[in-house]
Amino acid sequence: MKAVTVTVLKKELNNKSNSELIELCLRLSKFKKENKELLTYLLFEASYEEGYIETVKLEIDEQFELINTKTYYFIKKSVRKILRMIKKYIRYSKKKETEIELLLYFCKKMKEFKPAISRNTVLQNIQTREIETIKKKLLLVHEDLQYDYNLELQDLQKR
Repeated sequence: MKAVTVTVLKKELNNKSNSELIELCLRLSKFKKENKELLTYLLFEASYEEGYIETVKLEIDEQFELINTKTYYFIKKSVRKILRMIKKYIRYSKKKETEIELLLYFCKKMKEFKPAISRNTVLQNIQTREIETIKKKLLLVHEDLQYDYNLELQDLQKR
């Protein structure tokens, strides 16, 4: 079965009643964990973005604690997993400020991580790539926020 376009879906959803829409949403949430997570974000956390960011930061902290530091191979796999998780949460939010905050936090955690990432090229490249992403996203937010985030970014790059 081939999926239809978003436009066709939107037109069809406009023809549904409220109870039918609720039923469709609940049915969607049963199929994939991501659908349920997105619905949870939209219903409970979208109204308080700061709390959402703090929750994600706590999860990032937990994931960094769980990293197996025996070899750089395991560290790389875990860091990529954490980054995938962060990107997923960023997609839920769709806010540039949230994206910048979470990526800055990720880069700070990478800098503080022991053993140092400076000994591994792949980990350094991941960090560099995310810093470049932050710089691109900075251009899309308000000037005052740009200034604040630039200060954090410069502080991060000095360490």
